Amino acid sequence: METGPDSLFVTLLLLLHSSHSESEKFEVIGPTDPIVAVAGDDIILPCYLKPNISAEDMTVDWLNLDFKDGRVFRYQNHRIIREDHIPSYIGRTALFEEELWRGNTSLKLTRVQGTDEGFYTCVIQSKPWNCNFTIQVLVEAVGSKPVVSIEGHRKGGMGLLCESEGWHPQPELLWLDSKGVNLSAGPPEIHRDLKGFYKVKQHVIVQETNTNRFTCRVQQSRINEKMETEVHLPSELFYRTPWRITSIVKCCLGAIAVIGLALAIYCICIKKGVIIDQLKLQQVDFKNKLVNLIVKLMNLKKELVNLKKDLDKVEKDLTSQLEDLTKKLDDLTEQLIPLPEELEVLSVEMLDVTPDQGCSSPI
Repeated sequence: METGPDSLFVTLLLLLHSSHSESEKFEVIGPTDPIVAVAGDDIILPCYLKPNISAEDMTVDWLNLDFKDGRVFRYQNHRIIREDHIPSYIGRTALFEEELWRGNTSLKLTRVQGTDEGFYTCVIQSKPWNCNFTIQVLVEAVGSKPVVSIEGHRKGGMGLLCESEGWHPQPELLWLDSKGVNLSAGPPEIHRDLKGFYKVKQHVIVQETNTNRFTCRVQQSRINEKMETEVHLPSELFYRTPWRITSIVKCCLGAIAVIGLALAIYCICIKKGVIIDQLKLQQVDFKNKLVNLIVKLMNLKKELVNLKKDLDKVEKDLTSQLEDLTKKLDDLTEQLIPLPEELEVLSVEMLDVTPDQGCSSPI
């Protein structure tokens, strides 16, 4: 059978397509053992591509299978997608983006909390191929030292309450006597906070024993941790107070109340007296200021009266001077009235007396 250039070209295309398809296939691998995390620490959830090809052009999803729509993290189209994430994971997850080129798609989870426990799946998608790997995370948290409080007399003995919080997983609470024997107690009350940590408390009624020592123990078998608190109750607490002692106590309390009330009234009276004295001082000061103001006003009034008198005197003087001037003006006017006539007579007389000048013609 002859082979031409066309057949060789087709053969090469088929080989290239086959090798390209094989190169797109990969596996997602990681540890098979659970990741144990201590609450508050940072952890890494390992996930790698096999072979170590680049994941920069792929889509990387991390899911928490204990949540519906449990996306924890997404990397797609060379960027981090922050929408549609579980709210409690926002700001606490990250990839090693500088390691994507070598197929490292591990997830870093910071500030681990109780709700982080569960199964996580790392899903890698690269059209037309995708693969995933699932890993388990276990969270451990040792809670607070139990706090024991005395609730008082109860039917059948003395009531005690034990409380402890901050545990993960859910702990067990036990009441023990001095010999380590479990005491019968009420049902435990279990509460879980928003971060997934457990708070447990339990009531118990105890009766008087030789030692009157009782222990509250909170333990968690999976993490092999326990915390306990021992309490000693004096024998006197198990007996109700006799009526005479009760009466004495009531009388003492009544006396204390009366003394306290008297002291309160006394303090109020003292405070009231101080306030009254302050008001009196303010009143005297006000009166002094008022008197000073009245004196100033009276002095001002006197000055105004004197000023008026001075003004009246000036006015009188000016009026008198004006009258004198007027009179003098009138006299002067009377003197000036005949002056024109006298001037006219004088003029005529001067004309009559004037001699003839020049030569007259002969007759």
